[in-house]
Amino acid sequence: MVVLDGASAFVPVEVDPATYAQTLGAHIAARLDDDPAARLPGIVAASIRHTAAELDLTPGRSPSSTVSILRARTSTADLYVLGDSPIHYGTASTAHVLTDERLAGIAPTESQHYTARLRAGHGYDDGHRAALATLQRAQGTARNQPGGYWTAEAEPKAAFQGITCTLGPDAITWAVLATDGAADAVDHNGQNWSTIAHYDSDQLAQLLHRLHNWEADSDPDGRKLPRAKRHDDKTLAAVPSVW
Repeated sequence: MVVLDGASAFVPVEVDPATYAQTLGAHIAARLDDDPAARLPGIVAASIRHTAAELDLTPGRSPSSTVSILRARTSTADLYVLGDSPIHYGTASTAHVLTDERLAGIAPTESQHYTARLRAGHGYDDGHRAALATLQRAQGTARNQPGGYWTAEAEPKAAFQGITCTLGPDAITWAVLATDGAADAVDHNGQNWSTIAHYDSDQLAQLLHRLHNWEADSDPDGRKLPRAKRHDDKTLAAVPSVW
């Protein structure tokens, strides 16, 4: 299972973030099919390299994307997270999350300013967009740099900074891969991840619809849950039985 989330661009980038994420995801899937046992960081690095060449991208001016992967093998499951799209997982009696929180610590002054404006009720106005552009420029100076944060962009070495773990059947029986737009709303509204893992497609669609409506009706200006957009992209990939 592979989930990507292209970052919304509030400063100019070379191609549309959705095009970048779609191209990168296709390369990752193809390489996993070709070599199912390959190390996941190497798979992602090769995919970033080929995506950058195919789209003629330049580090620092390229769009970016998170990458989350769950791969089940005969007796182990490999988890990989690059960027802020978490993997929730567990067993009948446990629940854990593999998450990458490095971006949250970058440009704290700019981040606090943007969230404070939302909590004060200014909403998604021109000032909000300006604050986000300022935040993204500040974050950009730390992107794919030591001491900063790491994400899929045009630099293959970033893939080797992903957060990984390998688990056995005693540690993981279910999982949910989520983009941050879905994960933040689920956590804020108190849904149970182990329950979501066992949802079928209709139930997942209904949950995403309820979260969308909550954003529109209960928090249209981002006061309760500050976020870049009223409606961020939302993906939930549920794995009720890893084995």
